[in-house]
Amino acid sequence: MRSVHAVVLSLLLLSLSACALLPNRDPLNINVVGFEPLQSQDMEVRFAVKIRVQNPNETAIDYNGVALDLSVNGQPLASGVSDQSGSIARFSETVLTVPVSVSAFSVLRQTLGLSQTQTLNNLPYVLRGKLAGGLFGTMRFTDSGKLSLPGAITGTW
Repeated sequence: MRSVHAVVLSLLLLSLSACALLPNRDPLNINVVGFEPLQSQDMEVRFAVKIRVQNPNETAIDYNGVALDLSVNGQPLASGVSDQSGSIARFSETVLTVPVSVSAFSVLRQTLGLSQTQTLNNLPYVLRGKLAGGLFGTMRFTDSGKLSLPGAITGTW
């Protein structure tokens, strides 16, 4: 019975010390800084999302892939991935460009949702993504805000 308690106690201590080895990092600061049109195919629209990534940590962040999901007005709109890799130095920032695709069905869903709001101003968006960095190095992030899309002179349609 003592050996069982000793094994359980050893596993508990080992798991607690393993948590101490994980890096204690502050979350990344992410801002959407631009959209650029890309060549589209068939029934999809493609554009490049530019995001500014700020590293407020004392250590560099190495990444080897980026993934994004963009929702507008509470509905999924676009998603994209990039296999770019690099490093964001400590207390530094960089701008990453990720190509995303918008399917025709997403456009239709957004159009139906916008017809209920009657305005193209102050549409809420949420950008979720991750910088891949291996088993324990992946950093997830979220950015949200309001979009104002160009519309008629009165701002309604």
